[in-house]
Amino acid sequence: MKLKSLFLIALLIFASCKDNKKPETVESIDYSEEQLDVTTSTYPEDITKIFDAHGGIDAWNAMNSLVFTMEKPKGKEVTTTNLKTRAERIDTPTYTSGYDGSTLWVNEKDGIAYTGNAKFYKGLMMYFYAMPFIVGDDGIIYEDAKPLDFEGKTYPGILISYEAGVGVSPDDQYIIYYDEQTGKMEWLAYTVTFGKDEKSKDFRFIRYNNWQTISGMILPESIDWYTVENNLPITKRNTVEFTNVTLSSKAPDASLFVKPEGAKVIE
Repeated sequence: MKLKSLFLIALLIFASCKDNKKPETVESIDYSEEQLDVTTSTYPEDITKIFDAHGGIDAWNAMNSLVFTMEKPKGKEVTTTNLKTRAERIDTPTYTSGYDGSTLWVNEKDGIAYTGNAKFYKGLMMYFYAMPFIVGDDGIIYEDAKPLDFEGKTYPGILISYEAGVGVSPDDQYIIYYDEQTGKMEWLAYTVTFGKDEKSKDFRFIRYNNWQTISGMILPESIDWYTVENNLPITKRNTVEFTNVTLSSKAPDASLFVKPEGAKVIE
């Protein structure tokens, strides 16, 4: 009897020690202090179809540098962009403007005063040129839009809006209209809310129907702005052409975007 009792006591002690065994230590990581390279590979089916028709979002995300030239009334305007940091440099005959990721600046040439709005213009033409891939950015909300009917053809639409606090104009909205058969982008409708306190209901229209292949990506060779009535495109107003386009996985030299001595900082 005593032997049986001792056996039971020993068994209870063993079980107790097993239950109170110290757990293994698992390293805790504070992800708020880590730089994570996370790519969201899942997009809605319709926008993925458009990306694929233009070369694929993964291929675009492998690119780091975009350069293009536009002919303006005062001469050539060359835009260089770091696609990851969105640092930008715009060179023209009368001024150079730049953005290094934090500081926006303008450097006037030959005593000619700069009269534009550098803050509004920063990234503007790059954004239009890099469609449709630019709407693969973080913080974007995709919704179905009413199709566009133009000259007997119907184009399905995707409404693009932004989460609060994304960019300098989070109230901007875009609608990409595309060819249902090919998936290629055909139109961009957009609102302008820069400097305003609320969303706009007035859409402007650009037609994208002239494409070129650059480094395997289908990008615009030219785009056409249209006159608008009742939030619908009517007739072609003007065309902007893009030449000397280069797209590369190699990032541009960071020194291109640094404010030169004597340049004006734009607040």
